[in-house]
Amino acid sequence: MDNEHHFIQRLTHPASKEAAYKELLSLYKERLYWHIRHIVKSHDDADDVLQNTFIKVYKNLDNFKGNSKLFSWMYRIASNESITHLNKNAKRLHVNNEETQEYLMNNLKADVYFQGDDIQLKLQQAIAKLPEKQQLVFNMRYFQDIKYKDLSDILETSEGALKASYHIAVKKIEAYLTQD
Repeated sequence: MDNEHHFIQRLTHPASKEAAYKELLSLYKERLYWHIRHIVKSHDDADDVLQNTFIKVYKNLDNFKGNSKLFSWMYRIASNESITHLNKNAKRLHVNNEETQEYLMNNLKADVYFQGDDIQLKLQQAIAKLPEKQQLVFNMRYFQDIKYKDLSDILETSEGALKASYHIAVKKIEAYLTQD
């Protein structure tokens, strides 16, 4: 966006809020969907989390301080909503994080919206084995090519820590993919 400050003013002004919010939806809906989808795996869950994310964004626009880019703030909300969703499901199913990831992978195979081949499925299985933070970093760098500077804003972590986390995630994924 050319003038993010002006856009944020439109988002928070009562006369222009609705039109600006529709513009925001069209700009970020697909990107946020895929970000969420890489975390929760399921299309239906991703749709639910996306809806919750945009509701939270809408309700909290007046609280946006502008300390980060608007998209970073929205990605942070989407990430938190996704993790909250996974944690609620794990609690409801009385399982731990590892069992949740296994459950998600089993459901991914049956998801009619998953269009990956065996290699994509194996990559998703490798990602699912990573700790939560490494999953987030890997998904955002690998699939969405988000710059470390922006990742730092989204995840509120230093760029150096994110680079290390990504490097470690890549090594773990490579090891998983090359094992027999």
